[in-house]
Amino acid sequence: MGPHPAVAAIRLAVRRVLHDILNDHSTTSPPLVLVACSGGADSMALASALAFEAPKLGIRAGGVTVDHGLQPGSDLRAAEVCLRLRELGLDPVESTAVTVGRAGGPEAAARDARYAALDTAAERHGAAAVLLGHTRDDQAETVLLGLARGSGIRSLSGMAAVSGAGGRYRRPFLELDRQTARKACMVQSLPVWDDPHNADPSYTRSRLRHEGLPALEKALGKGVVEALARTAQLSRDDADALDAWARQAEATVRDAAGLLECARLYALPPAVRRRILRRAAIEAGAPAGSLFARHIEEVDRLITGWRGQGAINLPGKVVARRQGGRLVIRQG
Repeated sequence: MGPHPAVAAIRLAVRRVLHDILNDHSTTSPPLVLVACSGGADSMALASALAFEAPKLGIRAGGVTVDHGLQPGSDLRAAEVCLRLRELGLDPVESTAVTVGRAGGPEAAARDARYAALDTAAERHGAAAVLLGHTRDDQAETVLLGLARGSGIRSLSGMAAVSGAGGRYRRPFLELDRQTARKACMVQSLPVWDDPHNADPSYTRSRLRHEGLPALEKALGKGVVEALARTAQLSRDDADALDAWARQAEATVRDAAGLLECARLYALPPAVRRRILRRAAIEAGAPAGSLFARHIEEVDRLITGWRGQGAINLPGKVVARRQGGRLVIRQG
């Protein structure tokens, strides 16, 4: 008799990703794959599947848990997660403590600190990849948050199955729902921890999870989560194509000195032109996470609605101004 359908589903998802990692990292020594584990159902299900599948493919499997220090006893919680990961047979296993700042709000600051810690751990251990337990439900929430920000098709494309430097981060569960992961933990008697922040209405994602999505399903019927996840993939395909077009077009709109020519920018479709402007702003030092659609629209008006207006101030002390038919974007 085979494993429970939920366990089979998570193992299959992980096996596929591990095969991809082996194809991407052809080395003589066994590659190391880490799982980022909070102790919640999604990441515990992921850890158990990694521990089961990795040895069969000659892959070393380890785990990292990040202690954000946002709740009393978080260090004890992290130590407990490490113990569970070792019991699954993962090695190396470590807990890393971070200090969460305030930039961009509490959720964004915690995310930035977490990814910085995971990057450091991956580099220190020479890991080929880090697995993340984001599910289809998380993807649906991310799409809705992007829609609420009004920040364009890239925001609607949600989380990529592969992201980070060199494709470091892999998300095997983006096509599986949260309930499947929880069921897999239950039938394997894996203890899970429910983060109280996930039910705290002061967090935007928590309100969306417990109020917004249920309201949408009540109004529109079941299938909203699946439809949003499908929207993410379609949006990602479109966004990737437009990004490629913008990269190719950028060389054609710069003069011999490398400055952007307004007339040539004006001739491009808006979606392509704004991508070029965004890239130029980021290259000049504007932080990508603080650069919103409204900023790029203001810069775009220097090209499409030129009336002699002054310079546009962007995040990171970057300034965009029009000078003699050229668009100059640099730190002020």
